[in-house]
Amino acid sequence: MYEHIKKLNSIAEKDDRLILGLMSGTSLDGLDIALCRIKGSGRKTKVEVQHFITMPYTSSFRNEVKKVFSKPEGSIELLVLLHAHIGKMHGNMVLQALDQWGINPQIVDLIASHGQTIYHAPKSLHMQDNYGNATLQIGDGDHIALGTGIVTVSDFRMKHIAAGGEGAPLAVYGDLLLFGDAHENRVLLNIGGIANFTWLPNELTQAAHPCFSTDIGPGNTMMDSYVQMHKEGYSCDIDATFAKQGKVSEALLYHLCSHPFFQADVPKTIGPELFNMKYLENALKHINENLNHNDVIASLNKFTAVGIINAIKKFIPQNIDFSVYASGGGVHNTLLMDEICKGLPQVKVSNMSDLGVSGDAKEAVLFAILANECIAGKGLSLQQSLPGVPDVSMGKISLPG
Repeated sequence: MYEHIKKLNSIAEKDDRLILGLMSGTSLDGLDIALCRIKGSGRKTKVEVQHFITMPYTSSFRNEVKKVFSKPEGSIELLVLLHAHIGKMHGNMVLQALDQWGINPQIVDLIASHGQTIYHAPKSLHMQDNYGNATLQIGDGDHIALGTGIVTVSDFRMKHIAAGGEGAPLAVYGDLLLFGDAHENRVLLNIGGIANFTWLPNELTQAAHPCFSTDIGPGNTMMDSYVQMHKEGYSCDIDATFAKQGKVSEALLYHLCSHPFFQADVPKTIGPELFNMKYLENALKHINENLNHNDVIASLNKFTAVGIINAIKKFIPQNIDFSVYASGGGVHNTLLMDEICKGLPQVKVSNMSDLGVSGDAKEAVLFAILANECIAGKGLSLQQSLPGVPDVSMGKISLPG
């Protein structure tokens, strides 16, 4: 048997595995790296997050990615160049993180790399009859594997699409294994660039209300983009400093909330391909108000909050008790979280860390779990889930030689 296949087989047969989860989101702020000790698989999965770090991106790199990110047209040459470049860069960041932690790369079993999303195109967005759902994440896994000497699992979203899903959100697969509870109904809310949540019913509720994950609208993406355009030196509205100085425009909020996406059934996906500065410009054309930049930021903050509140009220059964656990960069926006709590007065809203995993690390941990399932899983048995949540293992394997 080929040496690296033997190694892969030995990793699969281990009682536990040391896996590095990598996540780079639509905010383009940096690479999240979570070193996880994962024992077992499937419903018996246990995870210990041993280390976590975000390796920041340079502004020059961020600007290069933005030339092709979420744009229907752009440079094919730059796209090809970035695919290899990001793979090399992420591999180097992994080695830097391991060096900081004093860990020899040879003891790491797997890297789970999400890659950098460039364009997400569910059919509901592109509306072309000849094509189905599609998505593209770049950052070649072979470059990561050869650069680090570690078996790398990447490109997770394609199998989801091939099996009938939209390629996102994938959170339900990890959330169910780690955070499903026999007694408590849970909503795991993630506020990244795009906001999404996972519904995890307890044992009594799941037959009537199956689990699912869904995108629900913009998280930080529109606020961040507007701040970057109009507040020099700022990449985001730190602690809602600008939003707190502004006044929400109800007319602008009405037009922002009017897109059919918000009425579509779940599960559904979306990205900055829709919710971007062009979307804001179109909404501003419909109002006759003299808004300053802080007013617009305040309105975008409220837009994110309203989208989250309305989705939870619309798609989570309101006749049962449930708790919300929040993660992602949005949890650091106090105004946003206050609005969500006010909009859901009967619901306990807590931080994801209350369940034992840092909200900042959660998505990187998720992909470590998906890699573990790809190598050592025996199927997730998602009988109680909605259509569009296929029961498949995901990821492509790159060997380091």
